[in-house]
Amino acid sequence: MAIRIRPVGELAVKFRSRAQAAAPDYKIGVEQAGGDWESNAAASEPNYDAGVQAAIGRKAFGKGIRAAGAAHYVKRAGELGSTRYGPGITAGTDRWAANTQPFLQAISSMNLPPRGPRRSPQNQARANFVAAELGKMAETK
Repeated sequence: MAIRIRPVGELAVKFRSRAQAAAPDYKIGVEQAGGDWESNAAASEPNYDAGVQAAIGRKAFGKGIRAAGAAHYVKRAGELGSTRYGPGITAGTDRWAANTQPFLQAISSMNLPPRGPRRSPQNQARANFVAAELGKMAETK
């Protein structure tokens, strides 16, 4: 006897409605799992490393891009990205400020040599100095 499967359209509607109804349960689960998430995620770093190396070996990144294609990117970014961008920025503003502040403070305390004429090596040296100093900071993060 064949396995009876409901039509995919009907299942998709059920999937969407059940997922929307489960949003409050999802939030509660996340709120209760913080400590477990942190310790388990930290303990799984070797597995992450192995998985990334395996993915590199099979060139999964490029294969995934080609499989999705430009049309999928445009469709999903347009549907989801445009609606989530503003709220995501709003939710991340405090974190952005906290992470950016040390770099801005470092820039403000740098003593640069005098400017030179437009497009001069002196000006490029100033830019290189700032880039190198910020690069050192980023490596320690």
